[in-house]
Amino acid sequence: MADSRPAPERRVRALMGVVAASALAYPLLVCAIQLSFAQLVAVDVGAIVLWLTAGLVCSVGLVAAVRWGAARRVRSPWLLLGLMPPMLFELWLIWPQFAR
Repeated sequence: MADSRPAPERRVRALMGVVAASALAYPLLVCAIQLSFAQLVAVDVGAIVLWLTAGLVCSVGLVAAVRWGAARRVRSPWLLLGLMPPMLFELWLIWPQFAR
């Protein structure tokens, strides 16, 4: 299926997608650092859930921005399926806190 938009418009959309995705890279890094501190330094279940949710939102937003810039459909079941292994790992890490 060919794109009916002119080449400059497609290029601008692709660049806007890259800029939007790069804008989410720093918040994603902050979420990862805060999550590691919440899990390793002082175990705080509330902070773990908060930073894990924020990281998940940033991850989905980053992928959505890249897919939007590439003019592809944003909602994808594979995206959510790809997020399952990190979510299961995080659940495995905080499970002892829930078991108390």
